[in-house]
Amino acid sequence: MPPRSPAPAPRRRPSSAASAASAPETGTAPRHFAVIGAGLAGIACARTLVQAGHRVTVFEKTDRVGGRTATHDSPFGSFDAGAQYFTVRDERFGQALDTVPGVFRPWSANAVRVLDATGRVSAASQPTNEPHWVASPGMDALAQAWAQPLLQAGNLHLNAHVVRIQRDRLDAGQWQVHAESADGAQQVVAGFDGVLLAQPADPARALLDASALKTPLVAAMANVVTAPCWTLMLAFPQAVRPGLTTLGPQWNAARSTHHRIAWLARESSKPKRSSVERWTVQASPAWSHEHLEDDSERVQAKLLKAFGEVTGIRAEPGYVALRRWRYAQTTQPLGESHLWDGKTGIGACGDWCLGHRLEDAFVSGLELALAVTAQFPSPQAAVA
Repeated sequence: MPPRSPAPAPRRRPSSAASAASAPETGTAPRHFAVIGAGLAGIACARTLVQAGHRVTVFEKTDRVGGRTATHDSPFGSFDAGAQYFTVRDERFGQALDTVPGVFRPWSANAVRVLDATGRVSAASQPTNEPHWVASPGMDALAQAWAQPLLQAGNLHLNAHVVRIQRDRLDAGQWQVHAESADGAQQVVAGFDGVLLAQPADPARALLDASALKTPLVAAMANVVTAPCWTLMLAFPQAVRPGLTTLGPQWNAARSTHHRIAWLARESSKPKRSSVERWTVQASPAWSHEHLEDDSERVQAKLLKAFGEVTGIRAEPGYVALRRWRYAQTTQPLGESHLWDGKTGIGACGDWCLGHRLEDAFVSGLELALAVTAQFPSPQAAVA
C-alpha cells in the first residue's frame, strides 16, 4: 500500500443546491446507470456502482480510457500528456490502488524545483515526505486497469459522444442517452435509472443545456472555472550515446515562473519508461488562454523557444508533438465532492469539484457513487 501523505482538511459534502433535491426511494433492486466519461472520475464512479451490485454503462467520446491521464506514444517512448503524477492523501484512494499492484511506482522527483523566469532554481517546492507516484507504463494505465472488467463485460463504449439526454419514451421514469460515433453514426440507449456526468464542468453544463434539463446542477456548475493548457512533448534521441545520457539540467521536474511555461518534466526519469531523453512542457494557464486559438505551429515555436530559455537545451529535438487541452486545470473548484439531484437521477463528478489533482477526480467519482447507492441500495454485491 502506498504510504499516505498527511490528511487534508475535511472535504465538503454536497450543499443544499444539489442534495436538497434528493428524495431517497425505498427498495433494493439493482438499477442501471449511464456514466458519461471514462476518465478517472467516471471509472471510479462506475466501478463503485458495480461493486454495489448495480448495472453500469459507460460512454466515452474518445477511443481510449483515461481522460486527462492520457499517454501520448512516440517512436522514442511515451509522454504523459496530461496529469504528471499523483499523491495519496485519502485512505480510500490508497485502498483502491492496492487492487492494482504493479501498475504504479514511485517517481524520484519528490523535490520538484521552482524556477525563476530565467530558469534558475529558486526553491524545492514539494516536501520530500510526500511521495510522488506515476502509473506504468503510462499515466492512463491506472484508469485502464480499473476499466478492464467494464470493457470485458461490454459495458464500456468508446468513440461514443453523448449529445443529448432525455426521458425514456417508453418509461417516463427512466432516461435514454443519444450518442454519436466518430463516423457520424447515431445510437440511442434507453432504460437508465440515472445519468452521471463525469466530464469537465463546461461540457457537462453544455450537455444539460442542450438536453433542456431543469436541474440545480446547471447553476451549481456555473461558478467553476477551468483553465486550458498547451502541452509540448519533445524527444532528443541524440542524447543516448556513450558518455551522454541527459541534456540540460540535472533536475527531473520543475514549476516555472516563465510567462509561457508552468511545468517541465523529464519523462525518461519516470520508472519503467524509455531511456531516450524526453520532456513534457506544459504552458501556463494565462498564456494558454491567451493563445488558445492560435495556429499550432506558432504555439509550438513559441514554447520550444521558451523551453530552451528555461532549460538551456538548444539542441534540435528529434521528435515534437503538441496537444491542446481546453479544460486542464481547475482554478475555481465547486467546493463540494460531487453533485447529485436525487429527484431526477442526474449527477456530476470530476476533479473540478474539489480541485485539480488526480486524487480529487477519484474521490469525486467515488463519493457520487456512494450518494447514488445510498438512495438506491442493492442487495447484490459484485467485484469490479
